[in-house]
Amino acid sequence: MSDTTSRALALLNLLQTHRHWPGTELAARLGVTERTVRRDVDRLRDLGYRVESTPGAAGGYRLEAGSAVPPLLLTDDEAVTMAIGLRVAATQQIAGGAEVTLTALAKLEQVLPAALRRRVNALAAAVQPASARTAPVISPLVLGELALAARDHERVRLRYVDREGVESIRRVEPHVLSPADRNWYLLCWDLERDDWRTLRVDRIVSVEHTRVLFPPREMSEEEVQERILLATSWSPQKIEADVVMELPLEAMRAHFGIWADGALAEGDRTRWPIGGSDWREAVYGMFYVPPGVEYTTDFPEPHRSELREALGRLVRALDAPAPPSRFRPDQGR
Repeated sequence: MSDTTSRALALLNLLQTHRHWPGTELAARLGVTERTVRRDVDRLRDLGYRVESTPGAAGGYRLEAGSAVPPLLLTDDEAVTMAIGLRVAATQQIAGGAEVTLTALAKLEQVLPAALRRRVNALAAAVQPASARTAPVISPLVLGELALAARDHERVRLRYVDREGVESIRRVEPHVLSPADRNWYLLCWDLERDDWRTLRVDRIVSVEHTRVLFPPREMSEEEVQERILLATSWSPQKIEADVVMELPLEAMRAHFGIWADGALAEGDRTRWPIGGSDWREAVYGMFYVPPGVEYTTDFPEPHRSELREALGRLVRALDAPAPPSRFRPDQGR
């Protein structure tokens, strides 16, 4: 294989890993001049790859879908079959293979012509493995678009339906897609709420690309897993209430970490939702309010009275003299 061919393949691999590459960065990574990059781009175009270029200081190159599948040694039918298989594999949450499945799906769908993508969408909708019947329905098209956006660090607009059935437009910066508990979750930075949000993919109706790139925010793998765990552990509670703390939102977030999700600023105070299957579970979060911070709550009746009675007995027990030890001084324990 000639150096020219090897370099062109290396360029193609780079173009497939990100949606947009500045010409200067491509040249630096390949160890060549920008003029050589332009020649190699022309070679890829001659081979059938549609590589678009944008002029100017912020210009560069991006790989787009063409009128036919580029020479991947695949027929149209093979490409469609592979795309369907990858979509089904992604929705089935193959153990240890979720990330690889999504990156492969993103690479393939990036270059599928519009006609073949329509075939994939139609056929994938009809392919439902038996094990998927008990899980929420996930749009393979939405999953593929989110995989591209997360890979390329591209802002997107989502049509999202919350648990109450209310639809809204969410402007987000996708960070990672993760399967958990028979669902797919999108961890993203919500631009309107200026905070992290974890959205269920089956509730995302559509994805609109903006072609606006963003610098990724730093987050450890441990924090990603904690946020996904928090999202999967949430469910409607029998008792729900709010705690309003005399504490600014940023200070509250610093104290509670990821458990501050759902908290809202109200001037210099913070409103924080709590809940549980009974009043004992619901009140648990109140004990984590920082020492010295005053707060109020709309804890509902009759649980409010039950809590007041239990706390009254607790205070009386703490104020009363301690009961005698059940052990005599001359006995060992």
